[in-house]
Amino acid sequence: MPQIDAAAQTQAWLDTLSPEEIARAVAYTQGGHWLLLWGALVSIAVAWIMIRTGVLTGLRRRIEGSRPRPKRASLVVGVVYLALTWLLTLPWSVFANWWREKQYGLTQQPFVGWLSEAALSATISTLFGGLLIVGLYFIIRRTGRAWWAWGAGLVTVFLTIVLVVTPMFIEPLFNTYTSAPDGPVRQAVVELAEQTGTPSDKIYIYDGSRQSDRYTANVSGLFGTARIAMSDTMFAQGADLPEVRAVVGHEMGHYVHMHSLWMLGVFALSAAVAFWLTDRLFRPAQRLLGADRVQGIADPAGLPVLAAIGAVLGLLFTPVGTTLTRLIEADADQFSLTHAQEPDGLAKALIKTAEYRAPSPSVLEETIFYDHPSVENRIRRAMEWKARQQAAGSAPLSDEHAAG
Repeated sequence: MPQIDAAAQTQAWLDTLSPEEIARAVAYTQGGHWLLLWGALVSIAVAWIMIRTGVLTGLRRRIEGSRPRPKRASLVVGVVYLALTWLLTLPWSVFANWWREKQYGLTQQPFVGWLSEAALSATISTLFGGLLIVGLYFIIRRTGRAWWAWGAGLVTVFLTIVLVVTPMFIEPLFNTYTSAPDGPVRQAVVELAEQTGTPSDKIYIYDGSRQSDRYTANVSGLFGTARIAMSDTMFAQGADLPEVRAVVGHEMGHYVHMHSLWMLGVFALSAAVAFWLTDRLFRPAQRLLGADRVQGIADPAGLPVLAAIGAVLGLLFTPVGTTLTRLIEADADQFSLTHAQEPDGLAKALIKTAEYRAPSPSVLEETIFYDHPSVENRIRRAMEWKARQQAAGSAPLSDEHAAG
C-alpha cells in the first residue's frame, strides 16, 4: 500500500466543498465574529436604558418601603430585570438567532416555533436565574469584599446542578428523545460505549432538526444522568457507520475525559477573576452609566451595571475561552481516533460542519474566535493519525471512505 500523503488527503477532503459553499461559510462565520461585538453593545445599551428609566431602583424602593427587605427585593428585582432584559433584547435575538440562521439555510424552524421556544427558555432562565441572584446578593451582603470568591463558588455549584438536571428535565421540553432502534447504528454505538467506559443504556435519537439543520450529537449529563444523543440531522445528511462511530466517539471523549468537570473548574476560576474585576470596576462603571440612584454593589437595582461590566469582560475574555475549548475539542478528536479508529469517517463528518464554521481561517482568526479547531486542522490531524497507523502497519481502514 502506498504511503498516505496526509496533506494531499486533507486537500482532497476540502476540495469536496465548492467555491460557493466556502464563500457562504466564510461570510456566515466572519459575520458571527461581529455578532460578539454587537451583542456586547446591545447588552450595554439595554443596561443603560434600565438605569436611565430607573425602573429597578423604583421597584426596589416600593418593595422595601419603610424597612429593608433584601431577600424579597433581590428576588423580585432580579426576576423583573431578567424578564425586561429578554424583552428588550428580543429584536436582536430574532435577528441573530433566527433570521440570520434562516438566511443561511441553517434552520427550517418557523418563527412562531422559534419564538415559543425562546419564551419557554427565557421563563426557565428567569425562574432559576432569580434564585441565583438572591443567593449572589446574599453573599455580597454577608461576605463583604470577599464576595467575589464566594460568588464564584455559588455560580459553579449552580452550574453543576444545571448540568445534572438538564438532560432529565430541561432538554425534553424542547425535543423528543426516542431510544435508538435495534440495528447496526445502535449496535455500533453500544460496542463503542462498552469499549470506552461510557454508559451504554441510554442511547437516543432526537429531533434536533426542529431547531437546526446542523450536524451534531452529544453525550450530556453528569454521573448517572449521562446519555448519548444523536440528532436526526446526522441521518438526514446521510451519516454512515464510520461517521456515526467517529462523531459519537468524539462525544464519548468528552465524557470519559471528564471535560465537563474540567470546564467547571476553569469556569470557577474565570468567575472568580471576573467577579474580582467587577468588584473593582463597579464604581467607575456606575458613574459612567449615570447610575446615581444605585446604592452600591449590594443593591440589586445595580444589576444592569453588573451586566454592562460582564459584557465588556466577556468580550475581552473571548480568546481565553475559545482557546480552552479548542484544546478540549482536539482532545476529544484524538479520543475518537484512538477508540473509534475512523479517520475518514471523522473527516466526512467534519466536512458537513464547514457550512457553519469556515474550514480554513487564518491562525489569528482561529485563535481569537474558534471554539473548535478549524475543519482543515482537524482533518489534517485525522489524516496524519491515519498515516502513522499505516506506517506502523496497523491502519484500521482501507481508503474506501477517503476523499478523492
